[in-house]
Amino acid sequence: MTRIVARGVLLGSLLAGGLASSALAEEHLFRSTIVGSNPQTVIAGVPSGGAPWTVQRGSAALDGDGRLRVEVRDLILPKLGTTGPVNSVSASLVCGGAGGTVVATTDAVALSADGNAEIESGISLPATCFGPVVLVRAVFNGTPGPWIASTGFAGSSGSDGSGNQK
Repeated sequence: MTRIVARGVLLGSLLAGGLASSALAEEHLFRSTIVGSNPQTVIAGVPSGGAPWTVQRGSAALDGDGRLRVEVRDLILPKLGTTGPVNSVSASLVCGGAGGTVVATTDAVALSADGNAEIESGISLPATCFGPVVLVRAVFNGTPGPWIASTGFAGSSGSDGSGNQK
């Protein structure tokens, strides 16, 4: 009898834990990796920076309460190996994909010389957002400028890293 009760308690605990993690995972409206930019690319009327940027690791997540969290590691200008003149960044939510509209932008945060930054900010969400994109934007004199990284992915074996197929 004790074994049956113990199994029941264990099964109940596992189910409760599974439901809790499922609820936590469903909190995010949007989640993506972050990739660096290429010059002469416009998203929602925002041009990319004039030189290519790379990201070693990055992610963006947006929850239903409008909490946007963006993290980048080693966001740099590869020719310089640093962030060059960029020492702060902000994040913009775009709805409507590349031809869409910027619907919200966070305040600026510091970007370290080796390209690390964390943005965590509450933004106002529209009722619907088709084709969401999060842009990481260079900030100059307190004003968001060109985007230097965005949500997306970099191809692996089928691509040369620039979006072109091998």
